[in-house]
Amino acid sequence: MIATLYKDFIFESAHRLPHAPPGHKCSQLHGHSFLIRLEVTGEVDPNTGWIMDFADLKAAFNPVLNQLDHHYLNDIPGLKNPTSEVLAQWVWGQLKPNLPILSAVTIKETCTAGCIYRGQ
Repeated sequence: MIATLYKDFIFESAHRLPHAPPGHKCSQLHGHSFLIRLEVTGEVDPNTGWIMDFADLKAAFNPVLNQLDHHYLNDIPGLKNPTSEVLAQWVWGQLKPNLPILSAVTIKETCTAGCIYRGQ
């Protein structure tokens, strides 16, 4: 059986969007309570009944989370223009080499707005 598993992570960060149109509110320094959802898709192990242990997914993401939580995103290499789209692709690039079953990264910067990235 193939299934998709997900785990959500929340972090606080500040950013500004330097390429936003002149006068756009997001060009100013502001912060968000971001939610990142990581999805992994794969074969369910018939013995364990899972794709992977949630604890292993958390351990894989913790080093990335530590770079983001309570930091100014624009200062992180690769995030000079930290839109939700750019952030999702950046997280993907950080995780995919060591987490080959990663199938999607969702970024929510507000309760009603976000981005889903499924790689290339």
